[in-house]
Amino acid sequence: MHGKDVVLNGVSMRFGEFTAVQPTDLTVNAGEFFSILGPSGCGKTTILRMVSGFQEPTTGEIRIGGVPMTGIRPNARPTALIFQNLALFPLMTVWENVAFGLEARGMPKKQRRERAEELLALVALEGQSEKRPMELSGGQRQRVAIARALAVEPAVLLLDEPLSALDLKLRQHMRSELKDIQRKTGVTFIYITHDQGEALAMSDRVAVMNQGKIEQVATGDEIYNKPETPFAATFVGEQNVFPGKVAAAANGHAGVETAHGLIQGINRHGLAVGDEALVLVRPERIYLGQRPDRPGPAPQTEWNRITARLQRRDLEGALINLYLDAGGQSIHVNLHNTGDAGLGMEGEHALVFAPDDAVVMRPGPMARERA
Repeated sequence: MHGKDVVLNGVSMRFGEFTAVQPTDLTVNAGEFFSILGPSGCGKTTILRMVSGFQEPTTGEIRIGGVPMTGIRPNARPTALIFQNLALFPLMTVWENVAFGLEARGMPKKQRRERAEELLALVALEGQSEKRPMELSGGQRQRVAIARALAVEPAVLLLDEPLSALDLKLRQHMRSELKDIQRKTGVTFIYITHDQGEALAMSDRVAVMNQGKIEQVATGDEIYNKPETPFAATFVGEQNVFPGKVAAAANGHAGVETAHGLIQGINRHGLAVGDEALVLVRPERIYLGQRPDRPGPAPQTEWNRITARLQRRDLEGALINLYLDAGGQSIHVNLHNTGDAGLGMEGEHALVFAPDDAVVMRPGPMARERA
C-alpha cells in the first residue's frame, strides 16, 4: 500500500446560511499521519466527509494524488472511512467482515480469505478470524475495522474519532497500535479528534480548528511550544492568561502591563507599545519561590514574578496541581510528584517564570472546551 497526498484549495462548506467550513487551503503529505484537532462542531468531520466524497464542497477543489475529486463518488475514490461506531456486521465472522469490500469487488473466496488473514496478522488479530465481532474486546473490534478499511488498499484512510468509545487505558494502547499500523502500511492517515492527547501522541502534524477555520498547522511540539493564536494556545494544553497593554517592545520580546505588574514574554504577533495584549504561560513553566537551576540567558532579576496565595492542592498521580489566588485571579501551577510536593504550603508564595516561557499575543477567541 502507498499513501497519496490530499490537497484542499479554497474548500468551504455551507448549509443554508450556516458556514461549517470557511474557505480552506490545506495539504496533507503522502504517507503522513495527520490529525485535525478541535472542539465539537468546529467543522473537522465536515472536512473528512468532503475528502471521502460523502459531501461535495460548496466552493473549492479537493485533489488526491493530484487527481481532482469533483463529482467522483465515495466508492470510486482512493479513500476508506472508519466511523465512530465502526459499523461491523454482527452476523459475519471477523474474516468475513474484513473481506467484505473484496467480495464486492468480485475477488474469489479463497483469495479473500488469504488477504483477510494477512490483514488480521497486520493488526495483531491472528487466530480470531472465525469469531463474531461481539466476541471481541473493544480494542479488537477497532482493529477489525481498520483491517476491513485497509483490505480495499486505500491511499488515504480517514478516521472519525474512532477511539472515543474506548476507556482511557485502551485508548492509550490503541494510539501506539494505530501509529504502528500507519508506519507499516505507508497509507496516508487523516485522523479527526477533539482529544489533544491523541493528536499530540500519534501525529506527524496537527491542524487546530475552531469555528470552521484552521488556526494553525504544525508538529505537535510546535503547536504546544509555539502556538500562533490564543485559541491554539488554550485548546492544546493548559494556560494561565494575563490580559494587559504593551508597555515596551524590543528584540522579539514585549513587556505587558497587567494587574500583576509588568510581565515580559515572547512577542509572537509583533505587537507595539499601546496595543492590547494577552500573556500566556503554561502551568509547568511556573516555579515556586526561586528560579530553578537550568541554563538560560536571563538572570534571576529579569524573571517575571507574581505573589499569590495557595487555595487548593489536587493530586493527579505523577503531577500535583496547585491553584493559587493572585488578586482575585486563579493561577494554575504543575509540580512533579516527588512525594511531598505542595504539602504544607499555606500562605503566600512568589511565582516566577522566564520571559522565554511566556507568550505575548493579540487578544482573540480562547478555548472553552478541552478533552
